[in-house]
Amino acid sequence: MIKLENNNYEIIENRGDCLNQQELEAKYTDYFEPFDYILGDYAYNKLRLKGFCDKDNERFNKINDIKEKDKYLQDLCAYKCNYFLIKKIK
Repeated sequence: MIKLENNNYEIIENRGDCLNQQELEAKYTDYFEPFDYILGDYAYNKLRLKGFCDKDNERFNKINDIKEKDKYLQDLCAYKCNYFLIKKIK
């Protein structure tokens, strides 16, 4: 489990064992508060974060649908990049 500000998250995926909690804490902002998931991917040794939602989230739309995660990784991330996915524990 990971604690970020007032939220607890569980690790769903950690491809390449890349999740670095200190780096994640440094990048995390309140922008990610309403999202159900946070995906972190590495390109050129830099961490990028993207928020995703379940369908019942009021912020849900096609661009942040968690079911589109694999398409996001394929189309917008470095080829076979290391990434992690964490889910907010409600």
